[in-house]
Amino acid sequence: MEILKHPHPLLSRKCHALRRVDVELLAMIDEMFGIMYRAKGVGLAANQVGLPYRFFIMNPSGDAEKPEEERVYMNPVVTLGAGKPVRDEEGCLSFPKVYAEVLRAPKVTIRAYDRAGKEIHEVHEGFAARIIQHEYDHLEGVSFVERLDGEDREEAEMDMVEVRRTHAELWVYGESFSEDESVKRWEEMVIRNA
Repeated sequence: MEILKHPHPLLSRKCHALRRVDVELLAMIDEMFGIMYRAKGVGLAANQVGLPYRFFIMNPSGDAEKPEEERVYMNPVVTLGAGKPVRDEEGCLSFPKVYAEVLRAPKVTIRAYDRAGKEIHEVHEGFAARIIQHEYDHLEGVSFVERLDGEDREEAEMDMVEVRRTHAELWVYGESFSEDESVKRWEEMVIRNA
């Protein structure tokens, strides 16, 4: 498993609801936490690692030594809270070296299932709310760059030229797995989980 980089086609696909949780999926979740920590991230959505399922993980501290802050949200439903949207800088593990200020709701309510299959209902504010909105967007096939407009969008697009060039070079030199193979694997996994 690896973090897919823009412009990989799976990043723009909407994820499918999880129908069941098994040992294999729980092992993938554990692997995702390891990948996220090694990449110095605070959140990671399933489609960022080529999984078609509707879940994401997060740890707002970004610290593997603080497992009590780890969260797994399966089949999440996010409701934006009231309040003036807040502009703050975001980056993304799938868009290395691309940063931009994004407007987000200051508070969210999330209903989901945790890794044990227990229904959870939480309210988050600040940084955790921003992470949830960012990762939930991924599940919808939307990147943070798509939330930008005007000059911010143009600046991010210029930064993304380098990301696309690097991705193309890795593909040519065989250092990144085939996009066709990953799309086929995605479709097979959707069928298995139906």
